[in-house]
Amino acid sequence: MVTLRADALAARLRDLGIATPQQLEQAKQELASTQERFSAILVRLGVLRDAEAGRRLATQLGSMPQPLGVVKTALPTIQEIPSTVWRSHRLVPMREEEGKLLLATDDPLSVFALEFFGRRCGRMMEVVLIREQDLAPLLTTLETSGVPVSRAPAAPPATAELREPAAPQRAAAVAAAPAPAAPSRPQIAPLTSAATGRMPEKPADAAGDEPIIQLVDSMLSEAVRMRASDVHIEPGHQQIRVRYRIDGVLHDVNSPPKALQGPIVSRVKIMGGLNIAEKRLPQDGRLQLTVEGRPLDVRVSTLPAMHGESIVMRLLDRSQPIRGLADMGMLEVDRNVWDGLIHRPHGMVLVTGPTGSGKTTTLYGALTVLNQPDRKLITVEDPVEYQVAGVNQVAVKSGIGLTFAAGLRSMLRQAPDVIMVGEIRDQETAQVAIQAALTGHLVLSTLHTNDAPSAITRLIDMGIAPFLAASTVQGVLAQRLVRRICPECRITDNATEEERAFLGPPELSQVIRSNGCDKCHGSGFFGRVGIFELLTISDALRKLIVNKASASAIRAQAVKEGMRGLRDDGCAKIREGLTTLPEVLRVITEE
Repeated sequence: MVTLRADALAARLRDLGIATPQQLEQAKQELASTQERFSAILVRLGVLRDAEAGRRLATQLGSMPQPLGVVKTALPTIQEIPSTVWRSHRLVPMREEEGKLLLATDDPLSVFALEFFGRRCGRMMEVVLIREQDLAPLLTTLETSGVPVSRAPAAPPATAELREPAAPQRAAAVAAAPAPAAPSRPQIAPLTSAATGRMPEKPADAAGDEPIIQLVDSMLSEAVRMRASDVHIEPGHQQIRVRYRIDGVLHDVNSPPKALQGPIVSRVKIMGGLNIAEKRLPQDGRLQLTVEGRPLDVRVSTLPAMHGESIVMRLLDRSQPIRGLADMGMLEVDRNVWDGLIHRPHGMVLVTGPTGSGKTTTLYGALTVLNQPDRKLITVEDPVEYQVAGVNQVAVKSGIGLTFAAGLRSMLRQAPDVIMVGEIRDQETAQVAIQAALTGHLVLSTLHTNDAPSAITRLIDMGIAPFLAASTVQGVLAQRLVRRICPECRITDNATEEERAFLGPPELSQVIRSNGCDKCHGSGFFGRVGIFELLTISDALRKLIVNKASASAIRAQAVKEGMRGLRDDGCAKIREGLTTLPEVLRVITEE
């Protein structure tokens, strides 16, 4: 069994950036006055995510819980302390060894309570870490044990006597304590200049904080201030590269020293509830926190790379409403067609595009419109990005067999009206989705194809019979996101020969550009706008699909019927002064 030491554990928590000495000291003081479990106090202080995190930290802190084995222990009754208090701290008195009272626990953080228990009992105490399954029967036995152990006379009570507080006193103590905080404290972190690349200086209100905690908090605060959707922490040979994705484009920011790589990774893993001891395998986690007064969902992904673990934190602002297609720049005529597609009683509607093109946002916008009391909506996603009230959302867990296909099959037994599949990745998922669309359900999903016509041929390539694809697919929306010209620094300039050639007739003599300003951090862009290609399946197109026509043949017929391609919609956005030619060329493929 592993013997725990408070000083060693405190040093480990500090080195990993989990807690500062000031936070630990504050928690000890609150333990003396409230007698709460130490893990619960750290939750209130915003250090841990939940009260059970202390037990999960055991393996990560290098203190592997050991089996109790077949050793029979006599559980003593310490009359000065009620058994309910021992139980609340997940501590069990076991026996005396060499003048010390040996305790067992499955929570390594309970070691910080020994000082207070020792004062009340008048003896030295030592705690060993055992497994949860071994502690459970000991806790039960503790309630019925009635054999006291021989001990020295009790020392005078300490200043803060350890006893089970009355309910009103405990409630008052908890009410007076700081309100529960997020797993980190970026709301008080300093902002750093992306141009300087310097590490953040210590603010006056965080004078005792550890540098690693400050640094990670500062990264998040700066990312929020700069409207970043992702924070990338990438280890190199000699330094750490930090980049923010702003309006879909990555920008280099500060580069911390290579020596801080391990502590930074550990800090982010702790925030995301990941295993800091596992460095060989990718891990995924998520957390909720408040940065600059804005509530965020943060998805954390780690990936073992050549020079260490690469980390990406995806920031989702929960305070912002889900964007509709009007906000994303879709023309009214296309919005009316799209609205008709998603209100059909059955069939399949697909959204295509590369990663980061806003496909999921478009589907969530459709769910928001369809989310009415007379409809049942179920989604299966990997992961669930936005939580929508009134929608049953299922997260894929491939490790236990809950794949897209398995989740979709189970969803059909729930009698839904509308089904959203986060992505059709394989033949099995495609076949189940097609069957759902054939049996009276409206199925919304995404595919990774470059344009709308290619979605049809992709389904056929996956093994879907052409006649099934033709009869179930109602429409396909292809989309991209381009950066929107900053409204504060936009200017009118003469169009170049390249721009006039790209835009075609009617000839445009002037276009809108931008110079860059403080609002857009000198980039000239602020926010993003979509360019779209909406394909509706007509009878003529169904005949082509049944005959296994190519994507180019399907495109030619769709254009003849009035479909406007991504290039044409991009030209329209340039003419409207919403974006620029380089932005459109960045996201579309010229034939």
